[in-house]
Amino acid sequence: MELINKDFKSNQSVKWCPGCGDHALIATLQKSMAEIGIAPHNVAVVSGIGCSSRLPYYLSTYGFHSIHGRGAAIASGVKTANPNISVWQATGDGDCLAIGGNHFIHSVRRNININVLLFNNRIYGLTKGQYSPTSPKGFVSKSSPYGTVEKAFVPAELTFGAGGTFFARTLDVDAETARMVLLAAHRHKGTSVVECLVNCVIFNHGTHAEISSKEARAEKTVVLEHGKPMIFGAERNKGLVLDGWNLKVVTIGENGITESDILIHDAKEQDYALHLKLAQMKSPEMPVAMGVIRDVAEDTYETELEKQIETVKSTSKVKNFDELLGTLEQWEI
Repeated sequence: MELINKDFKSNQSVKWCPGCGDHALIATLQKSMAEIGIAPHNVAVVSGIGCSSRLPYYLSTYGFHSIHGRGAAIASGVKTANPNISVWQATGDGDCLAIGGNHFIHSVRRNININVLLFNNRIYGLTKGQYSPTSPKGFVSKSSPYGTVEKAFVPAELTFGAGGTFFARTLDVDAETARMVLLAAHRHKGTSVVECLVNCVIFNHGTHAEISSKEARAEKTVVLEHGKPMIFGAERNKGLVLDGWNLKVVTIGENGITESDILIHDAKEQDYALHLKLAQMKSPEMPVAMGVIRDVAEDTYETELEKQIETVKSTSKVKNFDELLGTLEQWEI
């Protein structure tokens, strides 16, 4: 049966603020799920607490709105219990990286086959405007009236440090890149982390404004695709090269630079050194990397667990619980 995006829309009224970047992401997610072609009853969406964590209500799939920071633990359990279900986790920069940070890094470390959508608006929106783990140093908020003195987390750094096999980044206003990334996340076997840069119109409006307009996206972002040169710019005449150990922006046609000099993106490279450099690029000095930055193959937790269970079952002399009880030391009273 052919699926369309309406098959994944629930009958619930969407209660995000008008203009919130989450609206665009869920619309792209619904279209992507239809394109993936897995029926809604074979999909589970798990979330924690926060604005983005309302997402399960707006999809006609199975959903679990859990407690703060625990979405990763529950999503891991769902996938382990039923590996045939497509499991997605909706989480925010606070829910995922603050109270849920430990669950996040361990789900990544285990490489459980779940898709993590990390909505990053650099603020606690649901609780009305406190700074979050991704708020930049010096950020003024209700909980940091003189500016936060903390260094911000970079989701890619945490993902790679935990041994992550997939990391991608997209922007709420760039539906085509978001679609490409979501489809790639589904195809990946293991924990796929997608950082979704979204705008909070109420408490942190314009947090991604430097790269969000169509003109800015062309000049200040580079959409990475495996096997293709890292070219960007409104005229597609800028690219990335290595200058020693560092990345450098060059202009094709200047100083003898040709397209053949531009780095080819290899998302499949096991060594994440270059992936990390790409993910760490910041505007205005460098373009912000979008698209699939890392996508490598490794064994998944639930597959290895299933193998282990089958091996133990085939070699164990104990076949059921009653037989297990018979092997234990017993007393009569």
